Amino acid sequence: MINLVQNEMMKLIGKRRFLIISVIIIVLLSMFTYAQARHAETTRERLGSVDWRTELQQQIVDWQNRLSSAGQWREHLQIQIQQSQYYLDHGVNPSEPGAPTFIRGFVENSAELFLPLLVMIIAVDLVSSERSMGTIKLLLTRPVSRFCILLSKYIALVLSVSLVLFIFGLLSYVISAMMFGSQGWSAPVLTGFSVQGGELDISGVRLVSQWQYILQQFGLAWFISMVVGTLSFMLSILMRSSAAGMGTMLACLIAGAILSSMVSSWDSAKYLFMVNLGLMDYVSGTAPPIEGMTLGFSLAVLAAWMIGALAVSFAVFMRKDIY
Repeated sequence: MINLVQNEMMKLIGKRRFLIISVIIIVLLSMFTYAQARHAETTRERLGSVDWRTELQQQIVDWQNRLSSAGQWREHLQIQIQQSQYYLDHGVNPSEPGAPTFIRGFVENSAELFLPLLVMIIAVDLVSSERSMGTIKLLLTRPVSRFCILLSKYIALVLSVSLVLFIFGLLSYVISAMMFGSQGWSAPVLTGFSVQGGELDISGVRLVSQWQYILQQFGLAWFISMVVGTLSFMLSILMRSSAAGMGTMLACLIAGAILSSMVSSWDSAKYLFMVNLGLMDYVSGTAPPIEGMTLGFSLAVLAAWMIGALAVSFAVFMRKDIY
């Protein structure tokens, strides 16, 4: 099994997938860090102050002015105002300067779409590419069961997802530290916000260090990536064309991003995996897409989809004729 996994990892590295992923991350990180720095500079020029309290108070005022024309986003803005006011009342800076704060925001905004897309690049052709090139026939001639062959590919996927998250975190820190400095790991962060009936519930709010909060974020991001990676892995077995599998998965992820803001009245949609990918929203205290959804519920739904995709993958691969 070790030799099989090593062989799969060598094939992935030989395709230079991780190099391409690293370049994509570097380019986007450079753009985002520059944009963040420009935003901070513009805010200082507008307010004439570097005091975070003044900036947060102005942000609250801006949100309050937008409430009357917010439409369907009115509830979301109200929750943001209440959260920001809570930070202000308790003297906690939600945007403590430094690389850790940038990483926290970048992971939160990347976990639902950007990171899954990177994982999809690796997972969607793990089997289909070998079928199209004919190398899977050679692999099946070895005195190893189909189960072990597919298991080695899935273990390679797990290792690859972990490596992608590691590269993402390392590059995020290195690039943002050059722009903002490396201070702020022990800065306090408020977590435990929840939304009940459209109202912000602060009964479970607690203070944690920023490094603890970031670790929690990366854990959720890894789980989301594994779910998308497993579903992409299934598509690579069901579809002969890597392009078809990638297009299907991409359509699902984009549909999920759209549905999350439109399905509040469609109760059955909460069982779709795409709608449950926003696990970061529960950590930050954002209202869920459908009332009644919780972190535990979304984790259970995603786990069920992942287990189902694995079951289908092994059942089909064990019985399917390879041609």
